[in-house]
Amino acid sequence: MATTYDLIVIGSGPGGYVSAIRAGQLGMKVAIVEKDTRLGGTCLLRGCIPTKSMLESAEVAEHAMHASDFGITTGDVSIDLKAVLKRKDTVVDQNAGGVKYLMKKNKVEVFNGFGSLEGPGRVKVTSSDGAQVLNTKNILLATGSVPRRIPGIEIDGEAVMTSDELLELKVMPRHLIVLGAGAVGVEFASVFRSFGCEVTVVELADRLVPVEDEDVSKEFEKIYKKRGIKVHTATKLSKVERVAGGVKATLEPKSGSPVTLEASHLLVAVGRAPVTEGLGLERTKVKVERGAVHVDEFNRTAEPGVYAIGDILIGKPLLAHAASAEGVLAVEHMAGLNPRPIDYAQVPGCTYSSPEIGSLGLTERQAKEQGYELKVGKFPFSAVGKAKVINQTAGFVKIVAEAKYNQILGVHIIGPRATDLIAEAGPLLKLECTVDELVNTIHAHPTLAEAMHEAAHATLGHAIHM
Repeated sequence: MATTYDLIVIGSGPGGYVSAIRAGQLGMKVAIVEKDTRLGGTCLLRGCIPTKSMLESAEVAEHAMHASDFGITTGDVSIDLKAVLKRKDTVVDQNAGGVKYLMKKNKVEVFNGFGSLEGPGRVKVTSSDGAQVLNTKNILLATGSVPRRIPGIEIDGEAVMTSDELLELKVMPRHLIVLGAGAVGVEFASVFRSFGCEVTVVELADRLVPVEDEDVSKEFEKIYKKRGIKVHTATKLSKVERVAGGVKATLEPKSGSPVTLEASHLLVAVGRAPVTEGLGLERTKVKVERGAVHVDEFNRTAEPGVYAIGDILIGKPLLAHAASAEGVLAVEHMAGLNPRPIDYAQVPGCTYSSPEIGSLGLTERQAKEQGYELKVGKFPFSAVGKAKVINQTAGFVKIVAEAKYNQILGVHIIGPRATDLIAEAGPLLKLECTVDELVNTIHAHPTLAEAMHEAAHATLGHAIHM
């Protein structure tokens, strides 16, 4: 008699494997299907983890180059790109091994192959060894995303690349053009600038990191230009040609004359596209729009017993931590636990470049558009003792609060350890805290977190250290 699972998860990224673990904890019989030879999905294998490993190498390089500022003599600093990539691969392998262990610990069966829907309660797994069909009560789609491509720009993996190819690049770029100033683009721009490369960022929107608060974008561009990164905003890349030694790119700004740049490499970082082709969704009631899937507040699709999470969802943030939360929600719902739907206004956004960005809640513009009367406070890291100690004083903490009760609506951080500091804002927004409560919360000295405390004081009009 064929085994019937309580849940089959297709995709083993942070959404998929976390879902499988939670289901195992709840006593469900679970299987996970993964087309890659290793578990972890895009985030672990080709996204978050390898990128952050390279960013860490870049930060070490920056520290070494400025060691004399701390009274340390290091001699000449050089970048061994092959060694950087080797360390990156080691970190990825260690994490992938950790996910494999967690599957075994939680009694999750792993099937290597491409998973697709074969009919109600049936998942087909196709691999080099053939195909088999598994029976299940529930299916969770967690197939993630791939770098989005632009018609007319051929990705050759040598001079013109997406983030996938750049993570395997064996030759240091002489000049890297980055198309797209979202998180992926600016993180790679940061890495290769720290490695000593010439870097140019091209963005169609009128500012870098355009999803962030406008003050953050302005500060970010100022810091990038100070680092020697060239910036072209409100600019379209209209043409790319392969030439000897790399590429020739034609840029068309919204105002002004076209600009021609020659570079050794071009990174196309214009977003990500959902992976749903070949899943067999056309044979189901699952509603798909431009490759993305519609779900309800519990991540159910229109097909009974089929849930979806992560980067394949329409209108939801393409973030690993969001996918993990969606996976737990979906599993707990199918287990009958009556979980609370996700409030997407309280999902933090993080950019791990130098400087880092952490944001949560409404930007100042969003709050005004929603009709709030506001109190806004900013406090610079340049006035924080710990920031001076670590020699990272660029950036600020900004708090957006409504004026009547001083309730905190949004927190936006640009500067050292912003991606860690933003975690403090989570409970503040979740519990509808006021600026007054934050002011009355004692923060340790000397720490970078004091900037959050001082920003609260500034919002009420009485910053202490400025």
